[in-house]
Amino acid sequence: MHSHSHMIVPQGPRQTGAELASFHVVEAALQGPSPARRVCIETAHSDQHHSGANRLLQQRYSWRGYRAVSLPVTGTAEHLPLTASRDGTIIGTLTVGFDGQRGLNCDNSFADEVQALRTAGQRLCEFTKLAVEPDASSCQVLAALFHVAFLAARDLHRVDTVLLEVNPRHVRYYQRMLGASVVGLERTNDRVDAPAVLLAITSAHIRSQIDQAVWPRPATQAVRSLYTQAFNRTEEGAIVERLAAQMAQSRRGAQQRAFTFRLPATTAETGLAA
Repeated sequence: MHSHSHMIVPQGPRQTGAELASFHVVEAALQGPSPARRVCIETAHSDQHHSGANRLLQQRYSWRGYRAVSLPVTGTAEHLPLTASRDGTIIGTLTVGFDGQRGLNCDNSFADEVQALRTAGQRLCEFTKLAVEPDASSCQVLAALFHVAFLAARDLHRVDTVLLEVNPRHVRYYQRMLGASVVGLERTNDRVDAPAVLLAITSAHIRSQIDQAVWPRPATQAVRSLYTQAFNRTEEGAIVERLAAQMAQSRRGAQQRAFTFRLPATTAETGLAA
């Protein structure tokens, strides 16, 4: 089950790759913007990241009235927990769960629907344990986490279909913002003690929507799809390379580096009204 803000704010035109993303901890191109616009996306490889992400999950899930959840243990092939941080504070988290011998969390509530997809030959993963701080940049942070998770699933694990368990109140949001389809009707998710609907999005659909995103988008146009916040192809290549290195480093127990990107201008910086 996911908890996030639905606060959507307009943005300015898309930045170039050099201005928007470096995927390095220190990069001259990132020194100009205020710290509020520098966000690090990385695997939750340390105790600090785990505890920060778990605090955020507890806060956002409790606010929604859900039972608290926590990140899985790192270093397993079945899970890839991601965090977004700003000035050392965790402001977003999302975990990719890969299908394997233990199955997926959504098997607990939607076993028949998930098995039908497997029988049809689909390689599956699930996006779960999603929480984002509700501030003016929450849409961009959510889009960045989603895009990085998608690249890990598709490019590194060859996933065909992404599954999400969401509260029925949020179904329209994911249909509108991501093009998700309902594959499992409402029932109770025992882990968070709340109603859930199972959604699916094919990797082919995600890829086509990212490729079709039109830039530059008019600065006064509201955000109507997370795909319009996507990284470009050059940035994607850097993300996949860094993710592969991070996963390899994690298996060796080596220290990992985050990759950093600049958020587009906020409403305060563009002078736009939310």
